[in-house]
Amino acid sequence: MSWSGAYATARDAAKPLPADVTPVVAATGRVLAAAVRCERPVPAFDNAAMDGYVIAGDGPWTIRGRILAGEPAGGAVLAPGTALEIATGAPVPAGAGAVLPYEDCRVEGGLVIGAAGTRRHIRRTGDALSPGVLIAPAGRTVTATVAAAALQAGAEHVLAYRAPAVTMLVTGDEVITDGAPGPGQVRDVFTGLVAAVTARAGGRFAGSRLLPDDPAALTAALETAGTDVIVVSGSSSSGAADHLHGLLTEANATWLVRGVACRPGHPQALAVLPDGRFVVSLPGNPYAGLVAALTLLEPLLGALAGRPAASLPLMTVAGSTRLMPGGVRIVPIGPDGELSAAGPVGLHAAAAAGMLAVLPDDWTDGSPAATLTVP
Repeated sequence: MSWSGAYATARDAAKPLPADVTPVVAATGRVLAAAVRCERPVPAFDNAAMDGYVIAGDGPWTIRGRILAGEPAGGAVLAPGTALEIATGAPVPAGAGAVLPYEDCRVEGGLVIGAAGTRRHIRRTGDALSPGVLIAPAGRTVTATVAAAALQAGAEHVLAYRAPAVTMLVTGDEVITDGAPGPGQVRDVFTGLVAAVTARAGGRFAGSRLLPDDPAALTAALETAGTDVIVVSGSSSSGAADHLHGLLTEANATWLVRGVACRPGHPQALAVLPDGRFVVSLPGNPYAGLVAALTLLEPLLGALAGRPAASLPLMTVAGSTRLMPGGVRIVPIGPDGELSAAGPVGLHAAAAAGMLAVLPDDWTDGSPAATLTVP
């Protein structure tokens, strides 16, 4: 399959997971299934916009007390010719006409002397928002600011799509999870990469398991992984220790992507098990696995999370590299669009560059190309 076809297949393979009502403070990172609207006026009561004296009628004004933020107004009416010392945010009593900031008045013998200007320095109920006003539309990802605005507007709960859960299965007798690798061993680098891509795409990383090159162990892990998506690193080619594709076929999985015309990352794949769980197969080479995670896993998770489909950003790419006839070459580029210096391409180059460019076989120096951002 072409790289663009594989990316589109993953993006379009799933519908958003069911939505549920959740406290807004717990919804950060999830996508709204329904719009959030203001439920109470903002501000909810008349309050002072400045520190100073709240006054009624004409001056000078006799000081009758003090009111601070957090104190109730008490239902009292401020009589003409009187004032209360007031703090910013404190409720303004009925009858008040303005707040005189400290810098615009003076106090002599218990009297406030000054003149109210054109600005009254009182925030009236509903000045910012009235009930029913839109806070965030359906399809919007709940950020910390969206959550704060919803709470301010009285929306304690929101309807949001469930975040897709992901299990990582790292295969290989040579893989270790900690310590310095010995002869013939390598460290697991996939768990951190997949967890980061999952979080960025709006998913929930449920954990990682290290498996030997044993078909029975892999079969058991696939059967017991109770998440929406299972990611398997390694075991994706046709070698003696590569069991995944055969096991998925035996399990009557439906293949959506099985090999992609790209370098690196050709052996990547996407399948659906009969019970609806998705399996994403990543090549065992770390850089190729990163490419596959950005090609298949990230758009799939975005769709499950309810995120609107978006086109990949384009950037003018300059430099030279060896292209892949009949496919795409995926290479690191810097923030200015320059191809990385010639040399071995791996995670180190991707980390230094920060982005990857997807170069078709007819790409030429200075032409635009789709880009992927590394996690």
